[in-house]
Amino acid sequence: MKKFLSILITPVLQNHWFADLTFASVRFICGMLLSLEFGSGKFGMPWTPESQNLPLFEVSAWFPEDVAAYGGIFAVMPVFFAWMGAFSEAVGGILFALGLKTRITAFLIVCTMLVAIFLQKWNQGTWAILPAMSFLWVAIFHLYLGSGRFGLDYLLSKKLKS
Repeated sequence: MKKFLSILITPVLQNHWFADLTFASVRFICGMLLSLEFGSGKFGMPWTPESQNLPLFEVSAWFPEDVAAYGGIFAVMPVFFAWMGAFSEAVGGILFALGLKTRITAFLIVCTMLVAIFLQKWNQGTWAILPAMSFLWVAIFHLYLGSGRFGLDYLLSKKLKS
């Protein structure tokens, strides 16, 4: 189990620290944008002026309905998939930004973005797909590389080896 955990969290380091810093900057910005701009809205925050007088559960009720409209297995368990999508964006985005459990959160983000691209945004044109596609590419990149030397996974993997 320790070996599996070590493989999962040990990042691929670049030859120069500046390259790792560049990748970490992109990871941090994408993770925070994903969490604050996209994921938080699925939990009913931030509130819009129109929704200020509504209870919290009514503000966020749109998302499971949106997920159910995808059909198939999403229509069978819309609340579960809505929570998984919101979790992977809001919580996964923060973990991704910090470089903690980077490969796991990258996998969740990849799955969520593929659903967003093909089931939600596909018929809305290229500009609608672009944000999800951008998060997808950054997540695929970090799915392979991990956090680099500027992430919490790097510190954990050093501690695990000693």
